[in-house]
Amino acid sequence: MDKIEIKNATIIDGLGGDPYIGNIYLNNRKIIAITHEESFDSDISIDANGKVVTPGFIDLHTHSDLSFLLDSKAQSKVRQGVTMELIGNCGMSDAAPVRDHTKELLMMKLSRYGDAGDIADKIGWPDYAGYINASKKRGATLNIAFQVGHATIRSAVMGQEDRPPSADELSEMKRLAAESMDAGALGFSTGLYYAPGFYARTDEIIAIAEEVGKRNKLYSTHQRDEGTSSVGLFVSLNEAIEIGRRAECKVQISHVKCDTFSVWGKADKYLELLENTVTEGLNIRGDQYPYPRSQSSIIGAIFPRWSLSGGREETLKIMSDEDLRGDLIDGINENIEKGRTPEGLMIGRYSYDESLEGKNIAEIADNMGTTPAEAILRIYQEGEAWVVIQSMDENDVDTFAKHPMIAVASDGSSLSAEGVLSVGKPHPRSYGTNPTYIEHFVNKKKLVTLQEGIRKMTSLPAERLGLTNRGRLAPGYAADIVIMEAENVKSNATFTDPHQYPSGITHVIVNGEIVINDEKFTGKTPGEMITDFNS
Repeated sequence: MDKIEIKNATIIDGLGGDPYIGNIYLNNRKIIAITHEESFDSDISIDANGKVVTPGFIDLHTHSDLSFLLDSKAQSKVRQGVTMELIGNCGMSDAAPVRDHTKELLMMKLSRYGDAGDIADKIGWPDYAGYINASKKRGATLNIAFQVGHATIRSAVMGQEDRPPSADELSEMKRLAAESMDAGALGFSTGLYYAPGFYARTDEIIAIAEEVGKRNKLYSTHQRDEGTSSVGLFVSLNEAIEIGRRAECKVQISHVKCDTFSVWGKADKYLELLENTVTEGLNIRGDQYPYPRSQSSIIGAIFPRWSLSGGREETLKIMSDEDLRGDLIDGINENIEKGRTPEGLMIGRYSYDESLEGKNIAEIADNMGTTPAEAILRIYQEGEAWVVIQSMDENDVDTFAKHPMIAVASDGSSLSAEGVLSVGKPHPRSYGTNPTYIEHFVNKKKLVTLQEGIRKMTSLPAERLGLTNRGRLAPGYAADIVIMEAENVKSNATFTDPHQYPSGITHVIVNGEIVINDEKFTGKTPGEMITDFNS
C-alpha cells in the first residue's frame, strides 16, 4: 500500500475546533502523523494548499442494503465525501434475515431497479452473518456498517399481520435481533410509521430493544408519526424516549422533521424536548437530511394503515372490493389533506411506466381524467412506485440543521450515474446531502461554521455508533479523508435531474487508498465491513 502525504492542508479535525495548517501522513490504512514542519517518506504527495482536509463523512442513515449488492462501487456517496454508510434503517434490513414472509418485501424493493429483479433468487439471507459474509466478498468503495430492522424480523416471524405477537413470536424476534447484532450489526432500527412496524405496540419494541441496551449498540427509529398522520409528532417522540429509558439503550431519531402543515413551526419545541431528555440522562440524538422534501414508497406515504395488513395481495383485494375501495379512497384523501398535496407528490421511480417519472399526481390524474386518489390506486395496481414528497417548511429545516445534536445524514441510497443504479428520478439526497449542507447552510446561509458542519458529518455520527477510531483526524485513526475546495463545494443533483455528481470535493481517501482523485473515480474498492466498535 502506498504511503501518502497530504501537505499544506487547512485541517479541520472533526471535533469542531478551529482549522489549522499542517501535513498529514498515511500508511497501512491509518493516519500515522500530523505535522507542521517535519516530513516523512511518501510514495504519493498531494498538495492541498488552499484546500480543506477533513475526516471522511459518516452517513448514519442510508438504505443501500440492496443497491450495494447490485453495484458496490456506488459512486453517488463516495464522490460527495462519504467514506462510511450505516444501512438497515427505518426497520428495513432488506437482505437479512429473509424468510418466506419477507420475500415479497424484498421483491418490492428490487422492483425499483427494473431488470435487477431477475437476481432476486441470489439476494436474501436467512441470517445476518450470511449477509455480512456475502457483502465482504463484493468489495466496496467505502465502509459499510449494519443494522437489523424490526420490520424485517417481524415479517420473518409473523408476516404482515396487524396483531400483537405471541410470547413465542416475541421471543423469536428477540433472538433474531440478538443473533444479528452478535454477528456484526451495530444496531437495531424501527420504522414505526410503516407497516408492519406500525402494528407493533410500544412494549414489543422495548422488549427487543433491551437486546440493544445489553450490547451497548444503537437503537435508530423512524418514529411512529412525524406530523399528524396518527398519534402526532410529540406523542411519537415521547414514545421513542420511553423506549430508550425502559430498554436502557442509546436512541437515534432518524431524519428529524416537522412533517405536514399542522406541525410546521414546531422545530424549536421538538428540540427543547430532546434537550430536556438529554439533561435527564438519556443518550438521545437525531439526524437530518438538508431538504424540505422527503421520499417514500407510494403505499407507505399515502395509503391508510388498515389497508396494508397482510401485504400487497390483501391490499389489492381491498382495491377490487367495491365497498372497501371507497373507504380506501377516503383514507388516501385524508392522508393527502393532512399535508401532502397532489402537486407535491412527484413520481420518482415507477419501473412499470417510466413516462410517469418526474410528474406529480395532479398532472397524472388530469391526464387520466380522474381524481388524484383514483390515479394513485391505478398506479399501485400495476406495482409499487416511489414518490418525492413536498411536506416540510424550510424554516424548520434550517432550525434542525444548525442544532448541535443533529447529525447530517442522507436517508438515501448509494447510486450511480450509469448502470442499473441510474434509473428513475430519485431524491437528490443520494448524490448531494453533504455538498448541499456545506453549500447552503455553511456557505450561503451561514447557519453554522464549516468546522461545526464537519463535526456533524464526522465525529458526531462516529460517537453515535460507538466507533473508537473513525470520525476525526488524529494519529492512529483510520485514514478516511476528504479534500475539498470548501467555498466551491456544490451539489449538482436536482429533483428533475438527480443523477449528477457534486463538484468541489477533489479527493476522497478510504482506509488509506485514493478512491476519488481530482474528482475522478480510481476504481479502487478499499471499503471494509464495520462489525465492531474498533473496526
